Amino acid sequence: MPLYECVFIARQDISSAQAEQLTSDFSEIITNMGGEIKNTESWGLRSLAYKIKKNRKGHYVLMHVDAPSDAILEMERQMRINEDVLRYISLRIEEVPEGQSAILLAKSERSDRGGRGGRPGGGRFDRGDRPERGDRPDRGDRFDRGDRGDRDNSEAQGD
Repeated sequence: MPLYECVFIARQDISSAQAEQLTSDFSEIITNMGGEIKNTESWGLRSLAYKIKKNRKGHYVLMHVDAPSDAILEMERQMRINEDVLRYISLRIEEVPEGQSAILLAKSERSDRGGRGGRPGGGRFDRGDRPERGDRPDRGDRFDRGDRGDRDNSEAQGD
């Protein structure tokens, strides 16, 4: 039987448990029609590149499937009917890749870095901790601007 890689995006309003229920429903369709699910990965709630049906985020799920084309067509038909599924795509592949997908590998690399910005402890520098800028001279003390609120419009316009 041919191998397929199926990815679908579910609405952001549903819970993770409901997204897993969708996955099991689609898996059941495949197995009932003589196919087999090789592996399944939930990529979690991720931002979309653009709004889809007023949603900015979606639950992404990847499935590697060994099934006849009729089973894939039925699964896609059910995905079209289901209002919780925003988008789906099924691609025929030559072999199931070993290990985790690139999305999960990138997520694990990001967690190894330790926070945002790639700095130990994450976060930005405080202003007092910023290094000196050798290319800019010290500006010195600021002059007194006075109270700017007491001028009326005629003085401001030069009349």
